[in-house]
Amino acid sequence: MQIDGLAAVVTGGASGLGAATARMLAGAGAKVTILDRNGEEAAKVAAPLGGLGLGCDVTDGEGVAAALEQARSAHGVERILVQCAGIGTAKRIVGKQGPMDLADFEKVIKVNLIGSFNVLRLSAAAMTATPPLENGERGVIIMTASVAAYDGQLGQAAYAASKGGIVSLTLPAAREFAPRGVRVATIAPGLFATPLLEELPDEVRGQIIKDIPLGRLGTPEEYAELVRACVVNSYLSGEVIRLDGVLRLPPR
Repeated sequence: MQIDGLAAVVTGGASGLGAATARMLAGAGAKVTILDRNGEEAAKVAAPLGGLGLGCDVTDGEGVAAALEQARSAHGVERILVQCAGIGTAKRIVGKQGPMDLADFEKVIKVNLIGSFNVLRLSAAAMTATPPLENGERGVIIMTASVAAYDGQLGQAAYAASKGGIVSLTLPAAREFAPRGVRVATIAPGLFATPLLEELPDEVRGQIIKDIPLGRLGTPEEYAELVRACVVNSYLSGEVIRLDGVLRLPPR
């Protein structure tokens, strides 16, 4: 699928992987809408791209539906959806203070997994109803998991479970939508130079980097380039791709 001229939606696009993806898509000629819980930052990132930035909570069914309709009014039905919205937590199942608060686990699952499913279902419904493009495709949906889905560390029970859910969601979604011309794929990033990691002390970041065989963090632009490859390769669907510099997370 060629990107030029198509409408694209990026969730979590106000910073990090999502912002780099939005810039890549706009640079390739897409009409980009950024959905982010921080609507002000979403608008700031979208403005120089000639795009649209909207405040949106991915767990809110009605809110996402309204935001997508606003995006479609401006750009037409999205043919490209990239989901980068997500949160994390660092808590053991049973810590020094006792069992993990159930609300903490629920929050991560709700944002990362249920939020991804929420946007997936609404976008896929619109994509599958559009006329096919020249090659028979109607759209492509790319979700973001994590290497923690496979190598979850101590304290990552909620995060790893939420990202594992996205991994498991990929194939049945791809199978369901393939006959209707919509592809679904997932990227599982390792450790990337996002604002969250940049805030860590130098010694902590240095220790993290030591665990990466390639010897450095990934860049958001490298994630965006893999998104581009997933979009333009019309035979890619149902796959989860690790992008991790050969990283295999240690237990802690």
